[in-house]
Amino acid sequence: MPDRHFADTGLASLYDAFNPRESGGDYRFYLPMILAAESVLDVGCGTGSLLHWAREAGHDGRLVGLDPAEGMLVQARRRTGIEWVHGDLSTASWDAEFDFAVMTGHAFQVLLTDDEVRTAFSAVRRALKPGGRFGFETRNPAGRAWERWTPSNVWEAGEVRSWNDAGPFENGLVSFRTTYESPNWEEPQYSESTLRFLDVPTLNEFVGEAGLVVDEQYGYWDRSPVSDVSPEIVTIVRRPLSGSPATSP
Repeated sequence: MPDRHFADTGLASLYDAFNPRESGGDYRFYLPMILAAESVLDVGCGTGSLLHWAREAGHDGRLVGLDPAEGMLVQARRRTGIEWVHGDLSTASWDAEFDFAVMTGHAFQVLLTDDEVRTAFSAVRRALKPGGRFGFETRNPAGRAWERWTPSNVWEAGEVRSWNDAGPFENGLVSFRTTYESPNWEEPQYSESTLRFLDVPTLNEFVGEAGLVVDEQYGYWDRSPVSDVSPEIVTIVRRPLSGSPATSP
């Protein structure tokens, strides 16, 4: 379950090794939507792996990757022909430029406050063309994923080992410490992270408040419905066409 805190620990070059694009369902879920869109914004693009894959799969339109971590963008820029932008949604100023936006890797969960969530949705709505869509996922709090973030669950990438040690679920937030170690290092490296877990009603309230419409919502990448045992809340929202009501169907 390594997240985007790689960028802050100097381990960005290992991100793809810990998170191979073929191992999860998110890239395969979003890729057809990307290929069907002429212009795409990848929010929190990380190493750029998803947009790299889109180019390899034949996308010949505009692709833009946005990420606040320069270390990640160093990896992303290995491929040219894609716009790589250093920043986040609080600094974004695009206006009706994208047919599709996407936010993978549970990056949505680093938005810890109501104001951050509102800012993000507002920026995405502004960046989308009328009728444009935004796909993202957040872990379903009912799945209690943090209970598995323990030192007994270890990930390996080459000679680097990694594990998490999560604290309790409090007020919708979970903080955890990630340890990285390698026999080639003098000492382990550490990262502290906090993620927010929103349930469906709260999430959808933010969506509607931003003037967006929920088009699709699933509990996993196989498009199964959200339930009390679903690990994910996979959501596709849409910016309404001019004059369309900003409410869910």
